[in-house]
Amino acid sequence: MATRHLVRTIVLQSLYEWDFYKHETDLEKIMERNLQEFGPGIDEPEFAWRIVQGIVAHLPEIDSVIAKAAPEWPVEQIAIIDRNVLRIGLYELIYANKEEVPPKVAINEAIEIAKGYGGLNTPKFVNGVLGTVYRELIAPQEEQTTNN
Repeated sequence: MATRHLVRTIVLQSLYEWDFYKHETDLEKIMERNLQEFGPGIDEPEFAWRIVQGIVAHLPEIDSVIAKAAPEWPVEQIAIIDRNVLRIGLYELIYANKEEVPPKVAINEAIEIAKGYGGLNTPKFVNGVLGTVYRELIAPQEEQTTNN
């Protein structure tokens, strides 16, 4: 398993626990524990911290994007795993450094994590939401950058 894929799964596990307890637990302690337990010796723990801190910093915006891209599914009614896979994917798609994590990599990684941890329909759901966001937000920006 590639290091960054492992990091994303540890981030998912940590976000799941934090979300399960309604954000009333210490996410930093959860992450530290999970990194030590599931990723001892990971060569870029700062990548995990960037994702977690970025999601927390942009949580209202990310959840708003989910609500717009999946209007039939209120965010709080989406399964915890699905919701947090989307949060990771959307953070990387919208806010992460595009040179470090290109949009297609962000989408593919989220789908792979969804296949491993979500339900039967989770990969399709994640692909649909992230694909919509990519087409509506990211692709037009890329086009504009290319044309300038």
